[in-house]
Amino acid sequence: MRFFVDTADVEAIAELNDLGMVDGVTTNPSLILKSGRDILEVTKEICSIISGPVSAEVVALKAEDMIAEGRKLAEIAENIAVKVPLTWDGLKTCKVLSSEGFMVNVTLCFSANQALLAAKAGATFISPFIGRLDDINLDGLELISDIRQIYDNYGYDTQILAASVRTANHVTQCALIGADVMTAPPNVIKAMASHILTDKGLDQFMKDWAKTGQKIL
Repeated sequence: MRFFVDTADVEAIAELNDLGMVDGVTTNPSLILKSGRDILEVTKEICSIISGPVSAEVVALKAEDMIAEGRKLAEIAENIAVKVPLTWDGLKTCKVLSSEGFMVNVTLCFSANQALLAAKAGATFISPFIGRLDDINLDGLELISDIRQIYDNYGYDTQILAASVRTANHVTQCALIGADVMTAPPNVIKAMASHILTDKGLDQFMKDWAKTGQKIL
């Protein structure tokens, strides 16, 4: 499973990239706002750091305008994935841009039917939102499983990009289900390294090492 990081924070992206923990980046209007930077400028900088797909989202609501914005965003770098919402106009945009050879990430997916439509429209990625479904007492991971089965049933090439990933457990379950990609904030990726027994074992090792009176350096 590939790891994308869900942020427009260039420093956080660079840190994870140096460790080999980032295969791509996802951004959205909220993350651009949080960065406090111009969308074209910060996205270009991210693309200079990351060789994998970098999702940049359109903000228009009508297909004609979405297509124009998508083409503009795609000019930033060859690894741009144009991000469009899962609306009828978004699907129209996906069909046009994917036919032109651009990567397209269809976002805000909350049902298997939506995912099926996105695949038929030629989406490179489908982004089902796990956490937001959990928020309304629906099972976000079940949606990942349903999409996986449907895509496997019919041989769709669209990659499942598990989004709204909020916990390390979400990552584990997505990997078990067979999501192609997951995107999560930097803190969730870092949390995957944490385990109480690791901390406990390391504490004991340090106490025992101190008793030896030895040094390595």
